[in-house]
Amino acid sequence: METLKFKLYSHKRNRYLKRSINAAGVIYNHCIALHKRYYRRWGKHLNCAKLQAHIAKKVKRKEFWQSVGSQAVQDICQRIEKAYQLFFKHHKKGVRPPNFKKVKKYKSFTLKQVGYKFLGGNRVKIGSRVYQYWNSREIEGKVKTLTIKRTPLGELFMVVVVDSVIEPEIKFETSRIAGFDFGLKVFLTCSDGSCLEKSLLLGEPQDRVFRKIESPQFFKQSLNAIRIANRHHSKKLKGSSNRERARKNLVRAHEDIANRRSDWFWKLAHELTNRFDVLCFETLNLKGMKRLWGRKVSDLALRDFLDILEWQAKKKGKQVVYIDQWYPSSKTCSNCGHVIDRLDLSVRRWRCPSCYKVNDRDENASLNIKRVGSSTLGVGDVRQSQTAISV
Repeated sequence: METLKFKLYSHKRNRYLKRSINAAGVIYNHCIALHKRYYRRWGKHLNCAKLQAHIAKKVKRKEFWQSVGSQAVQDICQRIEKAYQLFFKHHKKGVRPPNFKKVKKYKSFTLKQVGYKFLGGNRVKIGSRVYQYWNSREIEGKVKTLTIKRTPLGELFMVVVVDSVIEPEIKFETSRIAGFDFGLKVFLTCSDGSCLEKSLLLGEPQDRVFRKIESPQFFKQSLNAIRIANRHHSKKLKGSSNRERARKNLVRAHEDIANRRSDWFWKLAHELTNRFDVLCFETLNLKGMKRLWGRKVSDLALRDFLDILEWQAKKKGKQVVYIDQWYPSSKTCSNCGHVIDRLDLSVRRWRCPSCYKVNDRDENASLNIKRVGSSTLGVGDVRQSQTAISV
């Protein structure tokens, strides 16, 4: 499957799509109320098929609900069912059941087989009306679903899911493997042994060069602008046009941060997947890290970067490998394999009591991540023959 996103032209007829999204929000809240009422009365979970049959009868009597297609209504019921199933499965981990949403903040509705038709060029027919969108790329493959999504600014996007084109087989060379260690001070520390082979040939000291990738921390850079926009918004009278204008300015500031961060992530993912065939990372408990360090972990957004990296690796035939979360990558000496008992976070360099090598915490971890990641693939711990990364 492949997901494509297109922005719709701003036009007065877009109000019909926004009206449909509002109607979808009303149906969603009605379904949530039915679930809660059914559980209070019978002590059971409301079946998705029963809910769909009930809503189908309701739609016939409510004209406002009819602005949403029948398949979009079914998709709303399926979304709620999926959310409840996740709650039943992971409620011990803090996952909450779906709850009511404000209609004006409801985001989207989805059409599956019917309700839309592409007319060629940059035109699409949704319902009985034709809309234009920015045709940034061709839609290749069979369209599976079409989702109309509304942003907090009121802009509309069209998200199209198509059958994926023939994907490349995973092919990699054992000479291009790298390990990456995530940190709060340094975003990624990469194990790059390209200078080691050169120093051995020239008779130079056997030192290893590491590539440290610093994060721009976009939220921290724009923190003053966010504070000013937030202050202006909080001082405006609720329900006034000035407050709505201030809200949009605050949303634009947050969107600017998200767009700059996403752009940097895509460029970095392209660079790393071009230089390495296998990229090894450590599995981390990011939710736990957020509880300890809060905003900085969210600003670094490692999970968002890994999602982009996995997509690029799959597209280029590369591979992303994750090692076990509990492997002591920082406490294990990359030279002799000795594991020390305790290593505080404040200690950035430590000497191995077995081989007496001085290890940098992040550099040592990246080497261990690379070694363990390569062993899971059955290719052994090999040295790279590439030049250092230049991002």
